[in-house]
Amino acid sequence: ALAMIEAAEQSGALQKGMTVLEASSGNTGIGLACVCAARGYPLQVAMPETATIERRRLVLAFGAEVILTPAIEGMAGAIRRAEQMLAYAGGRCFMPRQFQNPANPEIHRRTTAEEIWRDTAGNIDIFVAGVGTGGTITGVGEVLKQRNPKLHTVAVEPAASPVISQTRAGQPVRPGRHSIQGIAPGFVPPNLNLSVIDEVITVTDEDAAETTRQLARTEGLFCGISCGAATWAALQVATRTSSAGKRIVVMLPDLGERYLSTNLFPSPGNAA
Repeated sequence: ALAMIEAAEQSGALQKGMTVLEASSGNTGIGLACVCAARGYPLQVAMPETATIERRRLVLAFGAEVILTPAIEGMAGAIRRAEQMLAYAGGRCFMPRQFQNPANPEIHRRTTAEEIWRDTAGNIDIFVAGVGTGGTITGVGEVLKQRNPKLHTVAVEPAASPVISQTRAGQPVRPGRHSIQGIAPGFVPPNLNLSVIDEVITVTDEDAAETTRQLARTEGLFCGISCGAATWAALQVATRTSSAGKRIVVMLPDLGERYLSTNLFPSPGNAA
C-alpha cells in the first residue's frame, strides 16, 4: 500500500486534496487506510460484503469509508464500483488499481524477495504462495528465479475457483465462490507473471480452514485462512519423495484476528 501511494505521489498522479479510491477484499484496504490517514488523504474502499467484520472495522478505524458490494459479484464487482466512483469524481480522485499497479510487484522484488534470500542464505528450493493481486509471487518469483533458476514456484488457489489452473490449461475461465479471503479474486490479475509459476495447487475451503486452526494449535501461528491454504499446499509438496532434503518457503500474509467473528476459530460458547 505504501509503495503504491509513494509511486503515485512521485509521478504526480496523487496530490494533496485528492481522495484515494480502491477495491479491496480487506488487507490492501487496511494498509491503504493506515497510509492515507498518516498522509492526510481521504480514502474510500469498495469491498465485497463477504469481507469479515474485522476487516471492515479496521478500515473504518483509520477514518476511511467502506462501500460494500454484493457478495455474488465477488472482487470484480468491487472493482467495477470503484471504477464507477472514479469516473463520477473526475480528476479529484486517484485509484491505485492494486491488481495492475507495477509498484505492487516491484516492492516485493526490492523487499520481500531480498528478505527471503537473506534469511535463507540463498538456500531455497521451493517457494509457495497464494495468489491475490499476484504481486507477491511475481515479484519474489522473478528475483529468486534469477538467482536460482532451479527454484520451483507453487501458486495456491481455491479448488472452487481455479482460474489460474484454467488459464494455464487453455480452458475458459469460470470463477466460483469460495471462503478463502485474501486470494483468488476470480480473474487472472494483470500483475501476475504466469511464467514464474511452475505448479498450481488447489485447496478446498475445508482444508484451508482446518490447516489454519492447526497452525494456531500446534505451531502458535495465529494466521488468516489464506495462510492455511498456502500451508496445506506446502505440506502436500513436502510429503513428496522428490522434496526430501529441500527447503520450502511458504508465505503467510494474513492475521487470525481478522476472522474472529467467523466460524474459523472457536468462540467462547463453543470452545472445546
